Amino acid sequence: MLHPQARALLDLMEQRQIPPTHTLSVADARAFYRERRSVTQPAPPDVAQVRDLQASGPHGSIPLRAYRPLGAADDAALPVLVYYHGGGWVIGDLDTHDTLCRELANGAGCAVVAVDYRMGPEHPFPAAVDDCVAATRWVHAHAAELHVDASRLAVGGDSAGGNLAAVVSLTARDSGDLPIAFQLLIYPATDQRRGHASHTENAQGYLLTRDTMDYFTGHYIRDRAQYTDWRASPLLHEELGRLPPALVLTAGFDPLRDEGKAYAERLTAAGNRASYVCFDRQIHGFVTMGNVLDEANTAVALCAAELRRAFRA
Repeated sequence: MLHPQARALLDLMEQRQIPPTHTLSVADARAFYRERRSVTQPAPPDVAQVRDLQASGPHGSIPLRAYRPLGAADDAALPVLVYYHGGGWVIGDLDTHDTLCRELANGAGCAVVAVDYRMGPEHPFPAAVDDCVAATRWVHAHAAELHVDASRLAVGGDSAGGNLAAVVSLTARDSGDLPIAFQLLIYPATDQRRGHASHTENAQGYLLTRDTMDYFTGHYIRDRAQYTDWRASPLLHEELGRLPPALVLTAGFDPLRDEGKAYAERLTAAGNRASYVCFDRQIHGFVTMGNVLDEANTAVALCAAELRRAFRA
């Protein structure tokens, strides 16, 4: 059963005639996503420090936002989570995920560096991948000045950001010079072919629809032949062994549910340590909606606890 709070949110959106994302221009979709957070997200908690930074990458500078948790000394070398926001590789930014990054920093007792990667349609695939890899390398290389511990560097993200975190982990493994301690994959997109049963079961009515996914994918990936590129579909990488420990979190009423589960299963089958948790009663995007969905706060606390545990290992 869909959680009553999620049902109430969907009903309210219908009553207020909130336009589906795929009916909006890219500019309007980005603005609407940014504005909507004031209704569904909790108030941003205080942290010890927030700094806006710039990393260098192959396509130019990459905006970052660095957080340090409450109680952290300015010069303490903290573990660090590099976080990639969700939004279908088309919408979302540092502001849309500011509250979540603050919550994870405080909850896990770690630094968080959020990445404002390039998005489609202006910068199609694989520009987002290039930026996220470059930003993560930059954090690792500048660990001393950021006062973070390069040996305890995790990656994470939600939805499109979960996809990017998985791809960064694979890239880092294959390059051999960027150690990743943990990957936090929140309802990740792992297979652009979208053939799993949940894409049919949850195609309409639960916020993220088939039409919206077509909108996102169409703006991000110009050539359908690239759907099977593992940098777009990490589930299709032929070798998923020797990867960092992972938490894969999904939602029961999410089209992406089954491909997230499939990725967790392949990680485990390949010999990695991977935990899989499905919030059966929730919809895609719920983790950032703690102002209206109680289970969002439970999920954030779980993510923070798993990060803290991984950093102690």
